[in-house]
Amino acid sequence: MQLPEDQLRAGHIPADLYRQIPPGTDVRRVVIVQEAPRSYTGPIVLTLVVVTGAVAVLLVIAFVVQVVASAAVAVLSATGGLSYAINRTSKTRKGI
Repeated sequence: MQLPEDQLRAGHIPADLYRQIPPGTDVRRVVIVQEAPRSYTGPIVLTLVVVTGAVAVLLVIAFVVQVVASAAVAVLSATGGLSYAINRTSKTRKGI
C-alpha cells in the first residue's frame, strides 16, 4: 500500500485523518468520502464545439461574401456599368 487511496480502500485510517475524528467515535463506523478525480471531458468537448462553431460561422460568412460579390458583378454587367471587351485587330485584306 503505497498510496493513501490504497490505505483508505483497505480500511486503514491515515494518522492525519485519525487526529480529526472526535474522541469517543467508533472508528469502525467512520466513512471517509473522497473527492472524485477531475474529469476533463466537459472542457474538451466544449472546446471542440466552440472551434467547430467558429469554423462553421467563417464558412458561412465566406459563402455569403462570394454570393454577394457574384450578384454585384451580375447586376453591374447587366446594367452596363461593367463591361468586358475583347479587342481583336482585324487583318486587312490586301487582295480585294
